[in-house]
Amino acid sequence: MPEEISRRHFLWGSAASFALIASPQMQALGASIAGGPMEPWQRGFLDIHHISTGRGNSMLAICPDGTSIMVDAGATKGPTDALGPARPNDSRRPGEWIRRYALRHLRTTPKRELDYFVLTHLHGDHMGEVTADSPVSSAGDYRLTGVADVAELIPIRRIIDRGYPSYDYPAPATYDATLNYIRFVRSAAKHGTKVEQLKVGSTSQIVLQHESTEYASFAIRNLAANGDVWTGQGEGVKHTFPPLSTLKPQQYPPENACSIALRFGYGDFRYYIGGDLTCDTLFGTEPWLDVESAVAKVAGPVNVSALDHHGYYDATGPEFVRDMRSRIYIIQTWHASHPALQVLDRLYSPILYSGDRDVLATGLVHAASLADARLSDRMLSQQGHIVVRVSPGGKQYEVIVLDDAVEEGNIKARFGPYSS
Repeated sequence: MPEEISRRHFLWGSAASFALIASPQMQALGASIAGGPMEPWQRGFLDIHHISTGRGNSMLAICPDGTSIMVDAGATKGPTDALGPARPNDSRRPGEWIRRYALRHLRTTPKRELDYFVLTHLHGDHMGEVTADSPVSSAGDYRLTGVADVAELIPIRRIIDRGYPSYDYPAPATYDATLNYIRFVRSAAKHGTKVEQLKVGSTSQIVLQHESTEYASFAIRNLAANGDVWTGQGEGVKHTFPPLSTLKPQQYPPENACSIALRFGYGDFRYYIGGDLTCDTLFGTEPWLDVESAVAKVAGPVNVSALDHHGYYDATGPEFVRDMRSRIYIIQTWHASHPALQVLDRLYSPILYSGDRDVLATGLVHAASLADARLSDRMLSQQGHIVVRVSPGGKQYEVIVLDDAVEEGNIKARFGPYSS
């Protein structure tokens, strides 16, 4: 413990201290320290931003050639007494803040647009809830929220989700937010955006758009969607859900279990994100609902994992932790139930695997910090945008926390570099 505390203080130290341990590639970016702005993305780097709005999930990846990928753009309308404050404030909708954040960080890429938007599943905290205050779009018969807000000012070239084109698995959509998202997608398709259903097992669906041959070690593997999971061989797929014909409607797979999961690879570096996949089997009565463990078995080990389902009690099971063996865990949090204490217990457990690991959250609500204090006090960070910056070739990476209380937040803390 004393060694870890010393290391942590060192990494929060001066720019000179950081430069002494940073790779030449990291040093080339200037190695700003706490209190200064983060250096913009440069060619060859992989930047993975976990955007903190206090109202849902959103991740922006800027790939080594400048290809841009956003995964989710949530805007929840949950009960305010269980939520933390809106970040940076509530003067704009969450989707508008996500859009503005993305535009700032895309300024050095080849185009200020999104090459891909991937929706992990059809829930409002990942795509945008509809409220009475959600304005009607001028581009179609849908309301502005979440990803629709993002698309108002950022062109999206391709949308990938789990349901296109019919959105009828396991049953036709009835949820207001889903119906609004479907109207948005169909309007976008009419205006030239390509829309596709995720192809599980593929590494050729989400690819570099600008200089693919120069970064041959970069690839994104589609791990799961709708209960289908990559086998780990070629582009093979196994089906974890029973045929719907064998189930009663009340037994149909829930939306979370249908989530998309992806693995980013760059040289030796690996990153995982899996929406709201869960490991809960209803006390063993429906073991096929544990898609998370099946995904982790073929995905891991990885260097950095974004936790499934915000670290909620029904996700991040022992098998996930044992197979992922991550050095860094990132929890996209914004509710009093994020994360559960037993999840933190698993993340830090030396029984599941040995070695160092650290946990960071985008916005730990005060009530959760109190309930989880036995372990949450060990987190590297409890509040802020969390950026994973991977050096050219993927040999090293660092973790940067940005202030989310103001729009153009400076660096709050910087950790690493870590070896891949």
